[in-house]
Amino acid sequence: MSRQSAPTADHVEQRRRQWARELPDVDTQGMAVLGRARWITLWARPPIEAVFAAHGLDAGEFDVLSTLRRAGPPYRLRPTELFQALMISSGGLTDRLARLEKAGLVTRRPSESDARSLLVELTAEGRERAEAAFRADMEVEAGLLAGLTGEERDQLAGLLAKLAASMEAAKP
Repeated sequence: MSRQSAPTADHVEQRRRQWARELPDVDTQGMAVLGRARWITLWARPPIEAVFAAHGLDAGEFDVLSTLRRAGPPYRLRPTELFQALMISSGGLTDRLARLEKAGLVTRRPSESDARSLLVELTAEGRERAEAAFRADMEVEAGLLAGLTGEERDQLAGLLAKLAASMEAAKP
């Protein structure tokens, strides 16, 4: 199949055709988009997680390290800032931080401005590991998108951003 030709009927399209036959009055457009998004996520997860494992991390640990790295120098955040950015519970973050601290990838130290508060900071090794894992992850993800042209990737990214924003705005 060339990059410009229409895709053949995939498993989602086959299911939509079956439902159209059985319940022709039901709109299955949501399945066309969200069903494929789910399948893509499930299919992409193993090679991406293999990248993290090759760097001695799981996906949750990588999320913590990459959030700290993206924060910029001095690569430190309060735990509250971290768990809000990661959209996880404070308990889930505590477990991740304990593993990362034990591995020497982060340190937790008192805040200079508030003695009751701790700051989580990347160590030099944590920064190197985060950067190496991120570079390798982006290579894998670029390979997963190789079936699309640059223009198609940009168009798809824009449409997904629009969908995500509309879903976020509709959230109760």
